[in-house]
Amino acid sequence: MFDSCEDLARELDEVETELADPSIHADQAAARKLGRRYAQLRPVVAAYREWRALHEDHLAAVELSELGDDAFSDEAASLEEREERAAERLRELLIPRDPMDDKDVIVEVKAGEGGEESALFAGDLLRMYLRYAERRGWATEVIDAVESDLGGYKDVSLAVKAKGVPEPGDAPFARLKFEGGVHRVQRVPVTESQGRIHTSAAGVLVLPEAEDVDVTIDPNDLRIDVYRSSGPGGQSVNTTDSAVRITHVPTGVVVSCQNEKSQLQNREQALRILRARLLAIAEEQAAQEASDARRSQVRTVDRSERIRTYNFPENRISDHRVGFKAHNLDQVLDGDLDAIVDACTQADRESRLSGSSEASA
Repeated sequence: MFDSCEDLARELDEVETELADPSIHADQAAARKLGRRYAQLRPVVAAYREWRALHEDHLAAVELSELGDDAFSDEAASLEEREERAAERLRELLIPRDPMDDKDVIVEVKAGEGGEESALFAGDLLRMYLRYAERRGWATEVIDAVESDLGGYKDVSLAVKAKGVPEPGDAPFARLKFEGGVHRVQRVPVTESQGRIHTSAAGVLVLPEAEDVDVTIDPNDLRIDVYRSSGPGGQSVNTTDSAVRITHVPTGVVVSCQNEKSQLQNREQALRILRARLLAIAEEQAAQEASDARRSQVRTVDRSERIRTYNFPENRISDHRVGFKAHNLDQVLDGDLDAIVDACTQADRESRLSGSSEASA
């Protein structure tokens, strides 16, 4: 049982040795990669060593109890129970993980049906993610934004980055990937004079932020156009052609950025979003090739799927994928997202555990 953990333990020792070498830190990308792998391996190997110690103690207690000592019989029973709990924890840690879970993210929020009310709701979602990131100590950066006339957002892209190397399951993508989909809001809009409740929606797309080594982009595959930035209502924001639109010809993916004052800065931000989108496309294609049994029941990037409803009159938040419901909408919009995230993560973990059990059967 758990024979593969010996290989993981040896790999952890090798990673620790490499991290102790000062020369590795001259290459920040290599050092970050090693740091992430260390963070992945450490809890698994610690759980394995705990289980192995309990397993050996249990065997020894059983052997001594067979000599007729009742004290060792009681100890053997206690150790058996502890060993099984340790084995269960280790089995959970060995469930196949999403390879993107350790990455930072780019969250895109787009207004949908509902006009200005949808744009205002998109702004509410942006503030919710900003507050959630603040609670978890993450750094945030609005990469690009197209505001609406009433102060909402027609389209906004937010980068979320962890500080240091987070523990497994605590990185931005691992915590935010289940936010992808259609978010529906039910409330009385500020534009409604009769006090009637309206329903509108905004779409959220969560992309793992790609590093240069994750995605290679051939400059010959890009068509780059520049144009003049504009703000709410088409009002001119500046008088130079600083906005940038990049089209990745092979895939047809189009990214536009106009937030920065210089064309060069907007180009870099657009390429940053483009890399993330191309990485997401590659991951989605890989997931489609996997068997249905191994696919998560909680989808991550399908923006056509309605995943959640925000009901203001009842102060209710409902996640339709996992049946989560709570009457603390005001707190959720203030960034208290952990209960919903944990419910989605648990459903995903159970799905992966089930898929892993079926694969090994």
